[in-house]
Amino acid sequence: MQHRERKPFPADFLWGAASAAYQVEGAWDADGKGPSVWDIFTREPGRTFQGSNGEVAVDHYHRFEEDVALMAEMGLKAYRFSVSWPRIFPTGRGAPNEAGLAFYERLIDALRAHGIEPVLTLYHWDLPQALQDEYGGWESRRIIADFEHYCVTLFQRFGGKVKWWVSLNEQNYNLTNAYQLGTHPPAVQDRKRFFAANHVAFLANATVIAAFRRHVPDGHIGPSFAYSPAYPASCDPAELLAFENAEEFTNHWWLGTYCFGRYPRGTLAWLRETGEAPEIMPGDEAILRAGTPDFVGINYYQTLTYTTNALDGVTMQRINTTGEKGTTPSSGVPGLYRTLPNPRVETTNWDWAIDPVGLRIGLRRLSSRYALPILITENGLGEFDTLTEDERVHDDYRIDYLRRHIEACRDGISDGVQLLGYCAWSFTDILSWLNGYQKRYGFVYVDRDEHDPRDLRRVRKDSFYWYRRVIASGGVDL
Repeated sequence: MQHRERKPFPADFLWGAASAAYQVEGAWDADGKGPSVWDIFTREPGRTFQGSNGEVAVDHYHRFEEDVALMAEMGLKAYRFSVSWPRIFPTGRGAPNEAGLAFYERLIDALRAHGIEPVLTLYHWDLPQALQDEYGGWESRRIIADFEHYCVTLFQRFGGKVKWWVSLNEQNYNLTNAYQLGTHPPAVQDRKRFFAANHVAFLANATVIAAFRRHVPDGHIGPSFAYSPAYPASCDPAELLAFENAEEFTNHWWLGTYCFGRYPRGTLAWLRETGEAPEIMPGDEAILRAGTPDFVGINYYQTLTYTTNALDGVTMQRINTTGEKGTTPSSGVPGLYRTLPNPRVETTNWDWAIDPVGLRIGLRRLSSRYALPILITENGLGEFDTLTEDERVHDDYRIDYLRRHIEACRDGISDGVQLLGYCAWSFTDILSWLNGYQKRYGFVYVDRDEHDPRDLRRVRKDSFYWYRRVIASGGVDL
């Protein structure tokens, strides 16, 4: 579509930025917090880049007032953050830890005092280690009740102050790493267990959304999905079929289950043929149908390009976590698809395709298929940043990346997409899970590395001032 005149961003558009508890808070055992699976996993040698962990992270737990003041200076309209489940329930259940609840209440109150809309993520991967030890975490249906109890506690405490909620963050990416690649806790490589854990997570997500409607009837809730729209490597019909396979298995398996309350038929038929299908018990489909979302949250970073894959072909492979460009191998599922580099797009040092048009394509696909509003819950550029001697970070490459993606958002709005907001990843630099602290995303530089927290001082990057102008102009001044 080529528009004679593009539509503007809505007046109430949520111009935001995002983070996650384990990646920013630190204070891993402070004020009664229990250990998460990441607190334990990152202590195992070889799990993360140079052994980095979130025990201190960027110390947002103790510096949130300073960080919120910077958000207000930037003019943010929304801030997406996650609550640490073991900070609220140190062993996953029981009586809540009041100190943990009080921390998030102070954060929410500080945001609201500055006119910043809180967007609260209920689960961003930091499962209480106690529940992993007790019954295997997401592999047991017991987690559904424990997750609901945790979430309802937050609904009751914060429902009057928080109107935007994200249920599960990147279930697809997290559980793929946890149960196929073995690179997230519990570090399993078993496709049968992968689909079983996903089924439990789907049930938990739907259960919590249904509970949300009872406790926060004037709020909005939806899952956040790591969406990489699929491309075919060519117009060869065989490669088009591989692309269809990939789009179905890597995207609509999750999105269709979230939004329609049922699994895609072709995908489920394949998994039954391979013996990998989850056990669907009586009543499960009713639970899924009763817990569909108000919006779709998408975390968009790249598109992926696919070709055919023989029955004895390439399997799932680990991604580049070092920043050494060109080290990402082809990855796939035998009999379905495998990835290829796309020669028509540039890539980051972590081999992620830089494809703003792909964001527009993805927005249109989801809007047409699911007919729900969309909130971009993450989009950003992870790269090596340099702090100059005069305390500046010149990140023109990040400004260019964000500019082109925000332009794609406006194109999507002009195409008819109901886009609620855009939360850039991330506000400050963060711990990038397996990638350490060298992979920086923030508008605000945090002075630390993998081995030394240093003084953790905050330094505004050039992109900070650029995004401030974007927000002030309502997306006109890019």
